Amino acid sequence: MTSEPLLNIDIPGIPKLRRGKVREVFDLDDALLLVATDRISAFDCVMPNGIPRKGEVLTQLSFFWFDRFAGLVPNQLLAGPTDPWPARLAPYARLLARRAMLVKKAKPLPVECVVRGYLAGSGWKEYRASQTVCGIKLPPGLREADELPEPIFTPATKAETGHDENISFDRVESLLGSNLASQVRDYSLTLYRSARDYARDRGIIIADTKFEFGLHNGQLILIDEVLTPDSSRFWPADTYEPGRSQASFDKQFVRDYLESINWNKTPPAPSLPPDVVARTQQKYLEAYERLTGRPL
Repeated sequence: MTSEPLLNIDIPGIPKLRRGKVREVFDLDDALLLVATDRISAFDCVMPNGIPRKGEVLTQLSFFWFDRFAGLVPNQLLAGPTDPWPARLAPYARLLARRAMLVKKAKPLPVECVVRGYLAGSGWKEYRASQTVCGIKLPPGLREADELPEPIFTPATKAETGHDENISFDRVESLLGSNLASQVRDYSLTLYRSARDYARDRGIIIADTKFEFGLHNGQLILIDEVLTPDSSRFWPADTYEPGRSQASFDKQFVRDYLESINWNKTPPAPSLPPDVVARTQQKYLEAYERLTGRPL
């Protein structure tokens, strides 16, 4: 392994607003500091050991997509990946390097903006039962991992713990209003199509992903992370074959290991063995390199 995983972070004198499964959020008065740790979760549980450099991959890949999409939708960034830190953060520059973002204080929308381009996961399970995905009727005869005729917007409510709950577009309209609901749907589909086409040329199929949006001074902006192995399902194009589950660039090694030991998927989670950690790290780094064209 290249380093020890960073599992927790505290910055003296700067209050921590929230500790998520992966990210720490710090309050800088007029801005937020988002720090991606190397924690990894599966089946809604955080593992006791992490994946070294995972937080770097999430942050730097998000920077890449924010830059690429800057002409399509406004975003949360207040500084780029090579900009100097504000004076109060300068003493912690080494700790924050490559894994932190300085962002606007936006009010997150209470909706996960999920876009599916391929039939996989819970969508495949629902399709087999009802020929629908999140209530959207699809053509008959589709196989697992088939590309859908068109990408579909399948929003969900955010859950602090446990699984998010799929909701209808009518429900999104009731939560956000029809204009804002249409905006986030259209932005999500546009961003997915742009990323899907870009990634396909670099050997990665983006099967599905989720975007998050917020309001900043009344403006809708793209927030959180974007098109990372944590928020998306990435498949290698060279081994893609519909009709079965696909190899992936995300935490599939972790899930497969946990399934193999018959863990009951309730805390406390078991520690991951070194080979699972190493293979998972390799996949995260490979996804970054394929998409950006450079090693991390």
